[in-house]
Amino acid sequence: MLKSVVMGVSTLLVASLFSGCTIMKMGTTFIGFESETQEAYAKMMDTIGETGDPAQAMMLEFEVKKDIDEEELFESMKSLASEYNMLFVGEKNMFRIKDGKPDEVVHARIAEFCALNVAKKMFNHSRYYGGFMPCRVVLVEYGDGRRYLITMDMTLALYGGTDKKPINPDLFEDMLNVKKAMEEIPRLAASGE
Repeated sequence: MLKSVVMGVSTLLVASLFSGCTIMKMGTTFIGFESETQEAYAKMMDTIGETGDPAQAMMLEFEVKKDIDEEELFESMKSLASEYNMLFVGEKNMFRIKDGKPDEVVHARIAEFCALNVAKKMFNHSRYYGGFMPCRVVLVEYGDGRRYLITMDMTLALYGGTDKKPINPDLFEDMLNVKKAMEEIPRLAASGE
């Protein structure tokens, strides 16, 4: 019995030591980030803490007004793209379900956008940016008629790194413009502005 208690206590001590080291390492790393990077990660972690959903923490969402027709919505996004120096490069109907439940996604359709000159620079900075390309906006519709436009929040793409691989000022400015476009295009289209 005593041997089991000693083993249990020893296991807890080792586990707490290692988790404490991990937390300390994370805290030290976090403190070394620029303030914008700290804010971006803190916001993401707050959303994960509130919702338990890491995907939601990395996205922006805009509810579509009920009186906006789907084709009108997509035409609006296409038109807005050119105003923000983006190209509309494609769309895909993912699926449509008839007679879905009110809280079930019954329809999803994707619009894709790109600023090719910026994309080339992003690839040259890090080929891993390719995983985010082209920029996407997805229309999600529920069985009860609610519709949302959802797009990636590019904050971490801009501020999530460190001084080990800084983004040069020209590329950073271009990426800020793409970020603005990918926030404004769905926001304006969803609101009918």
